Amino acid sequence: MVRTRATTGSGASRGAGRAEQRARADYTGGVYGSMLAASVVIGAGSLGDFPRVELVLLLLLTGVAFWVAHVHAHLFGARLAQQALDRRVVLRVCRDEWPIVKATVPPAASVAVSPLLGLDVRGALWLAVCVAVAGQVGWSVAAARRAGASPRLMAATASINLLLGLLIISFKIFLKH
Repeated sequence: MVRTRATTGSGASRGAGRAEQRARADYTGGVYGSMLAASVVIGAGSLGDFPRVELVLLLLLTGVAFWVAHVHAHLFGARLAQQALDRRVVLRVCRDEWPIVKATVPPAASVAVSPLLGLDVRGALWLAVCVAVAGQVGWSVAAARRAGASPRLMAATASINLLLGLLIISFKIFLKH
């Protein structure tokens, strides 16, 4: 979810506020989308006759569904805040939330190329989870770096996101389906 502060003042400060909002949206959506992708792989359960195709579609379509949900929530929230909803606002919200979908692409791509790596379906699932967790950690470090965080804080956010990813992986280990 994107949380931003209203900016007031000159056009330059509004422009800087929009740039800050886009950067924050990209990273927030990336972390969220990566965590979502890992969770989808964990919860995929038994797949049908074409497990790789089904998992790729499941990852991408779940990302799109969550993107639509986030866009709707932001637009509905803007409406409640009595802000006019015009085409520009709708397109901005759609763009700001798009990283949720983008973050599902690397795990989906890893599943798609897994046969070239000689992986069976189980190996493809594990590869997708690892790619998603790596994305989650990478997005969080990029956000911290972009925010000017110290190396110590960047290491802390990487560690926290790695622990969250390992928690998701532990669900995969303990869930047998």
